[in-house]
Amino acid sequence: MYLPTFSLSNKKAIITGAGKGIGQALAIGLAQAGADVGLISRTGSDLELTKQLIEKHSSRQAICLVADVTDRQQMKEAFERFELSFGIPDILVNNAGMNIRSRALDVTDMEWDMIVKTNLHSALIASQLAAEGMKNNGGGRIINIASVAGHLAMRTGVAYGATKAALIQMTKILALEWADYGIQVNGVGPWYFRTPLTESVLADEQYMQDILNRTPLKRIGAMEELVGPVVFLSSDAAGYMTGQTLMVDGGMSIFGF
Repeated sequence: MYLPTFSLSNKKAIITGAGKGIGQALAIGLAQAGADVGLISRTGSDLELTKQLIEKHSSRQAICLVADVTDRQQMKEAFERFELSFGIPDILVNNAGMNIRSRALDVTDMEWDMIVKTNLHSALIASQLAAEGMKNNGGGRIINIASVAGHLAMRTGVAYGATKAALIQMTKILALEWADYGIQVNGVGPWYFRTPLTESVLADEQYMQDILNRTPLKRIGAMEELVGPVVFLSSDAAGYMTGQTLMVDGGMSIFGF
């Protein structure tokens, strides 16, 4: 009676940046929870690999949608292809992101524009496209992959941190505006997980030790530990949550003195 379902059976989900790393893991996890998934990335070969893994590890279907997440027309066409195959999405995960690690004095206009477009503007484009269908289809769930770098000052760089902070704030505003449509918007803020984006810094022994020193659980995260919160936020179990960003960080963001 009191245990809500975490199942995503017969749900339809779109995941951006689904070709590698966190996006790939989330796509597989959502499929294992019961959802058919649309995979968006610029690189078709990466999406095909994710699709193969979904077919191997779940009984759900996947469709590869090659598109530049910063290009509204390409994203519109990707959503149209998804809807032709599966219908209106019930779930959108805005995962696509990038970083160029530059000190603030060295950030170029090109770097700033590229990071803002990829990490922030793309999430707005996808959210708008998803919400247009969701609002006439009983609602839906939008989950933004933010970062602890949007909550605390970190070494990741000013452009990356600023976009993730803005994404957390955008999560709140969209949740407020779209609640009347039955659309719940939440976020997840990861700390360090081993991905293509973090591989180079995690290879630095001193940097890795610094990470562990600031992490109460004394380790980086495992992918399934990020998949769980996203499945939760996509499910009926999170039916009374909106506008929140869950920090999945081994306790890093509560480390004081």
